[in-house]
Amino acid sequence: MDRHANVVPMIARGVLELKLELEREGGEGGARLGKRGVENKWMNDMPEIHQFLDGFYMSRIGIRMLMGQHVALEEAAATAPQENYIGLICTKVSPVAVARDAIEDARSICMRQYGDAPEVEVFGDESFTFAYVPGHLHQMLFELVKNSLRAVSDKYLDSDQMPPPIRVVIAEGAEDVTIKISDEGGGIRRSGLQRIWTYLYTTANSPLLEMDADTGAGPAVLAGYGYGLPLSRLYARYFGGDLQVLSMDGYGTDAYLHLNRLGNIAEPLT
Repeated sequence: MDRHANVVPMIARGVLELKLELEREGGEGGARLGKRGVENKWMNDMPEIHQFLDGFYMSRIGIRMLMGQHVALEEAAATAPQENYIGLICTKVSPVAVARDAIEDARSICMRQYGDAPEVEVFGDESFTFAYVPGHLHQMLFELVKNSLRAVSDKYLDSDQMPPPIRVVIAEGAEDVTIKISDEGGGIRRSGLQRIWTYLYTTANSPLLEMDADTGAGPAVLAGYGYGLPLSRLYARYFGGDLQVLSMDGYGTDAYLHLNRLGNIAEPLT
């Protein structure tokens, strides 16, 4: 598990190098197309790359879930088991508490990059709990809040106005727990909505080339890796949930994270 902990950023660096190679080459995939043309070719003419990465990362989530569960159960047997935990699974996850932890982590990175961070408000029943993997939930919420923080910070960077708060709303449904992250960061152009689900698409400068090629260690930054959203959607789908993003260009973006709470969904590994 430790040896393969940095596989995701290392694969992402390889994909970035492929994109840069396309930009350098002549012919159909190269300089004549320009950056936008290469991105279109990347999305439309190379679907097998995205399909492979989706399958690879989904399998990796499943494998690491199995390994992590085994290790956690062995550790619990050797020491004292954590209350309400069965391996990595917590039978009483508080989405409000996990959201606040993820918000704190995301705001600390935003504070380091911008010197300030917009406020994030959380709305939900603090007493509500359900069975889930807290690490997966934290990962998804961290990425979504991080994106909203960056959008709002960029929009109000040179403004005298106080940035509007980001709102995280947690709702308990009969089948799903739905978490909505809303921001007023200017939104996404309709033509760019499909790109957000492709690997390595980002509007920020990529830090991947600064990464150590041997260890996969890179700088902790607010944005630029380009795989936060597609990976978060895979984490949600692993347990039968989903992730949707709706945007109003010129206003803001709403992300809806659906988490299945029935426990009747098989792993989507085929």
